[in-house]
Amino acid sequence: MLLALQVFLGLLTLCGLAFSAIALWSARSFLRSVRGRQRLEFAPPVSILKPLRGADEHTYASLRSHCLQQYGRYEILFGVNDENDAAIPAIRQLMAEFPKMDMRLIVCEQVFGANRKVSNLIHLLREAKYDYVLVNDGDIRVAEDYLANVMSSFGKPEAGMATCLYRGKSSATVGSQVEALGVATDFAPGVLTALLLDGSLRFALGSTMAVSRTALTATGGFEAVVDFLADDYQLGKRIADAGFKVELAPEVVETSVPPYTFGQFWEHQLRWARTMRISRPRGYRGLCLTYVLPWAILLVCVASHRGWAWALFAGAIAARIAIVIEIGSKVLKDRNVVSLLWLLPLRDFLALAIWFWSYAADTVIWRGEKFLLENGKMRTVVATEPQPADSRTGISH
Repeated sequence: MLLALQVFLGLLTLCGLAFSAIALWSARSFLRSVRGRQRLEFAPPVSILKPLRGADEHTYASLRSHCLQQYGRYEILFGVNDENDAAIPAIRQLMAEFPKMDMRLIVCEQVFGANRKVSNLIHLLREAKYDYVLVNDGDIRVAEDYLANVMSSFGKPEAGMATCLYRGKSSATVGSQVEALGVATDFAPGVLTALLLDGSLRFALGSTMAVSRTALTATGGFEAVVDFLADDYQLGKRIADAGFKVELAPEVVETSVPPYTFGQFWEHQLRWARTMRISRPRGYRGLCLTYVLPWAILLVCVASHRGWAWALFAGAIAARIAIVIEIGSKVLKDRNVVSLLWLLPLRDFLALAIWFWSYAADTVIWRGEKFLLENGKMRTVVATEPQPADSRTGISH
């Protein structure tokens, strides 16, 4: 019986090593494509849609970065649910600082579905001037050439959507740091692996969803995903299913990770996990094979007298460090990820525990409300205590 357990854990570790090797190869392939890519001279006018709810100390700097774009014509539309939203002072300040910018604030009082963010987008799209729209979350901070890099993806005639990777800027709490580490060592490797294996993405990331109106209309618009929690995943999937290409732009943005307590971290990760379990059930089941470090640690605990177990353990450590360096540092350009290496075993064991626990129920907590997920759609169960400001949804992380 013990030997069977040892062999089983050894096989799981080997699966994790295989995934790590593919993830590293995908990262190098992506970096090669970025280095060899010439930015297409395609810069159409674009409407930036910013659905907002609440604000924190990073909100103004994040929003301001969108006003500094080295780009031709673009407008920014801010959408809030009510006229007392905490984000409004930051928006008013931006309008005062950039009086010549084409910016508008829209109060979206009518609610169209369970996902308030998407409900706001329906309002904003009706007010947008241009044939291309770009959506990103309120906590996203971008470089001055962000729009140019993202929108050049539409120079390819088959492109219907462009999205991009992101890195997490953590706060001082362990919960925040563990989540930021997960972005670099789990989420981004998964995205790059999907890109390598499928040849293109079949989903989008909430960090950036740039889309042509043609593609958006062909998939039913924002109305089609207004009841889904993972609106970014659903929108990207529908655009890919309609025959358009979802491009991963050569751009990495930054998101501010709230100062999560452990409980808030667990709640946020569990929400993401259950959303993905319901959205991509087969792929999600396979995630358990990717957790190389927990399986390797358990292996040496039950087979400490076997040299091959220690060899696999050493390989697991090397693989995880390589992913931190290759994907966290080189692809995402995360300056802090190496300093968080000491949290990697904790992060990986928590990820495995969350994977198991995600099968225990179909409920999630989002923005202070409890929802039941039914085929990916949300149904309100009961309101709970208010949560820290967090506009991210679905596979943003």
